[in-house]
Parts: sequence; structure tokens; C-alpha cells
Amino acid sequence: MTTKTPEQLTALLEQLLSLPAENECVEYKSVKEKNYDFGKLGEYFSALSNEANLKGKPAAWLVFGVNDKQQIVGTQYRKDRASLDSLKKEIANKTTNRLSFTDIHELEHSQGRVLLFEIPPALKGIPTAWEGHYFAREGESLCPLNLAKLEHIRGQSLEDWSAQLCKDASLDDLDPQAIAYARTRFKQKHPEHAADVDNWDDRVFLNKAKLTIGDKITHTAILLLGKSESSSFLSPAQAEMMWVLKDSRNVEKDYQHFSCPFLLNTEALFAKVRNLTYRYMGDNTLFPTEVSQYDAWVMRELLHNCIAHQDYRLNGRINVVEQEDALLFTNIGHFIPSSVEAVIEADSPPDLYRNPFLAHAMVELQMIDTMGSGLKKAFRIQWERFFPLPDYDLSDPQRVKVKLFGKILDENYTRALIRRTSLNLIEVIALDKVQKGKAITDTEAKLLKKQGLIEGRRPNLSVSAKIAEITGTQAAYIHNLELDKDYYKKLVLEFLNKFSEASSKQIEELLFSKMSGLLTQEQKANKIKNLLQEMSKQDKTICNVGSRGKYAKWKKCLD
Repeated sequence: MTTKTPEQLTALLEQLLSLPAENECVEYKSVKEKNYDFGKLGEYFSALSNEANLKGKPAAWLVFGVNDKQQIVGTQYRKDRASLDSLKKEIANKTTNRLSFTDIHELEHSQGRVLLFEIPPALKGIPTAWEGHYFAREGESLCPLNLAKLEHIRGQSLEDWSAQLCKDASLDDLDPQAIAYARTRFKQKHPEHAADVDNWDDRVFLNKAKLTIGDKITHTAILLLGKSESSSFLSPAQAEMMWVLKDSRNVEKDYQHFSCPFLLNTEALFAKVRNLTYRYMGDNTLFPTEVSQYDAWVMRELLHNCIAHQDYRLNGRINVVEQEDALLFTNIGHFIPSSVEAVIEADSPPDLYRNPFLAHAMVELQMIDTMGSGLKKAFRIQWERFFPLPDYDLSDPQRVKVKLFGKILDENYTRALIRRTSLNLIEVIALDKVQKGKAITDTEAKLLKKQGLIEGRRPNLSVSAKIAEITGTQAAYIHNLELDKDYYKKLVLEFLNKFSEASSKQIEELLFSKMSGLLTQEQKANKIKNLLQEMSKQDKTICNVGSRGKYAKWKKCLD
């Protein structure tokens, strides 16, 4: 994405304004005020994205600060740039495939501030929905996407990178050891054909296992079974996985690259992971339970998903970062389902695969399950091990990040959830977010509050006193409560009574441990800063006798 200069943006705006009127791919809104209906904004995004696809345009444009007479009137919408940039994630959270603005261009024109929202066309074969509904344009009007347009987009051919042929490749470019292991996996998948497999030559086997097409070597065959040097057939795509070891300070200590054949090298990568023994005390026992930090099946499921869903056309690599108590998996390409919860709830195979030929081959080799149950099983295994559930970070529309924890966050709390058989997995996922201090939706919050499982105000939600009492986590519950502001003020004044003066750092040391455990270090520091400002400027109970910021010295004001 290239940032446009003010001159380029001015030229772009003039080009759009030179059109006779609004059309299916350009919409003007005056929006002079600071706010605009978010739902309506999403509907326009869906409509303009779908129309850009149908018209073969590289982008559609929604322009704020221009009225329907194509006159520049200026807009006050989201003047703060950080708030404006956050709109990309807000839109992605409610669209198909987490599609969002390509960019939001801000132009300080001589006639007023103008915002140009650059909207990408709907992906081939996948119409863009907003909150599950499809929109389109009829001239200048917003309307539902009609059946003809819907089927036209859905009927577009999707090129499958993984099924493409490697023109000059032959069987000699595949690794014999990888082929032998593939035969073993295939026989385990199809025991009824085990005797036949031994009689097939490599050419027949590879066709039967859906790795080749009519004896021709495919990208999939090279990726899974190719010799290391054969990865050049896939260029510019990178057939590469990388393992990185980091210490507690996030400093890189070691790394290793793994290329083809992926079928063998996924095991070589996991051999690098230090899967230590973890101990915790179970119920009604004096002896600790011992488990591995990471379940082998879950590790493989997450890495194999990275391989199956990587967008190899973007020329990136798959990464496995080993942190102190977690593994971080990343792959290039947006998350195709609408959400992780949608995958968990679905009782049918996914409607769409990025690499269908590769996915089918991986099924034949027992690497993944196309029934869509793999991810759900991974969540259940973590749940049954009393470990935190996998964390999916979908904030980047071009990258999926999954964090697999290797330790228990709250032993008693998690065991109690397992015993609460009335809870379903979706509810456990929502509670798991609260346990980790992550944001939950309005729907999730209402559901959990109705059952008395959480309390507090968003975003600082915590486990309710009821659950804390059941699970023996009363101390953690009290620690997560936000105490009254007067309590902190009283502590500061008592400190000054005893020691005469205090630096900002000393006051932070005094109050940090007393503040809610749900707050980050930065949030605590900001609350203390605001507290001192209020005590000095409004209450006039303390005075700064030093300089500003971290060098401030605080004393009680004289009466």
C-alpha cells in the first residue's frame, strides 16, 4: 500500500468529481458532523465492494465531505487519526472474509477536509456481506444484492494455486522418503486399499492420493513431497516454514528454516520445540498431575491449518515462534470464515477452501479433516487439559495469528468450568476471553451476565463473585475489583504525611499493586497521572515542587 501525497489525493478527488454524477462505484456524503451511522457505513461498504467486482473496477470510493451536488463542504468525521484507522478493524469484524478498506485517505482541501474511503472489490466468487446481508447499488441508490448479481459473483472462477502444474517437474523432483511416508499415511486413511497400495507404482499412487493430475506434478506435490531443491518450481511463492525461539524478553535466541517436503519437515520443526513437562495440583489429591506443555495433536492441527490455508500467492512464509510459555503460529492470507465461533458452531464442512486441491491431498494423507471438526477438536482438547483455549488474532486482514498457551492461567477457575457441564463451548470461549482480559461482544456479555458469570463494565469485565466463590479464586476476584478513587487519594496523603514528599515513581510503586489486576501497566500509569492532576488542580491537596513528568516531586499543600 503506497501513501498518496496531497497532490495525488487532490488529483484523485478532481477525477471523481469530474464524473457526471454518482454511480454504482462512487458515493458522496456530506457528513459535516463528527459521527455517521456505523450500520449504514457497513451497508455502503458491502454495496460498493460488490459493484466494484461486477464492474471490474480495482476499487470503489465512498467520499465524505462532498454533497450530492458534488460540492466540497468538509467533514468533521473522526478527526482523530487513530480513531479513523481503527475503523478498518471495526468494518472487518462484520464483513465476509474480514474484508475492509484498502485505505482511508485524508485530504485537507482548501474548501474543507475530505475523506476518501478506498473499498476493494469483492473477492472472486465471494460476494461481500455486511452482518450476513448482501447489498448493491441501483444507480445512486442502496439496495439488496439481487439474485442475478449474487449468482454472477458466486459463479466467478477461483484459480486454485495448489492445483497448478509445474511444467518441467518430474517424479525425480520428489523425495523418495516422503513418498514412502505418504504411502503409509494413505494406507492408514484407507485400510481397505492397503494391499492394493503396495502394488501401485509411484505414478499410480500419486494420482490416487490426489497429489498429481494425470501424472503431472502439481504445486501440491512439490510442497508436500518435493525435494528441498525442488522448491524453486514454486517461485516466487515461498515453500518455507520457520521456527524461532525467543526468551522471556522477546529476544531471539535461535531459529531454523524448513523447506520441502512439508509432509516430513513439519515433524522436524516440532522436534525443535521444547515441549516441557507441566505440573499442577488436581482435585482432592496431594500428588501433582503431569502433562506436556503442548498437546501433540493440537500442535500439528494448527501448523497443518497454516499450510492448508496459506495464501502462497503473497510470497510469505509460515512461522512458528516459541515463546516462554506459548507457541505463536502465523500464516499469510485472511481468515476465510466470518469468525472462529462460526467455525466452532458449524456442523458441516467449510463452504470454501483457499487451496482446495492441497486440502484434499492433505486429507488423503491424514494431515487435516475437511469436515471442519479439527479446530473444534483442538479447542476441546485444550479445554479438557484445563489449559487456555487457542487465541486467534484476526486484526490483520492479510495474516492469521494463533497463540497456543503452554501453561494454566487460573487452575481452579478452569477446572470449575470443566465441571459446569451446562456450559457449551461457545460460552466457554467467551469466558476464556474474560479470563485473559480480552474484549467480548455485547451478545457474549449479555449471555454471561444473565448467568451471573461475569460482572463489571466493559472493557474491564471480571469473573463474578459467584464464580470466584465456587472456584476458590476470591483473592483474584478482589484483586480485579476497581477500588474507589478516594481510597487511592487517601494512600497518597498518608504517604506524604509520613515522608513529607514523594516522586511520581514512588507514588506509582505505592499504588500499582493496589489497582485492578485487569488493568495494563500503561492503564495504571495513566490513572495515577490523572489522579495526581485531580489532587493538585481540583482538590488542591498536593503540590508539585519539582519539574514535570517523571521528575515531579509532590508535597501536601499548605492550608
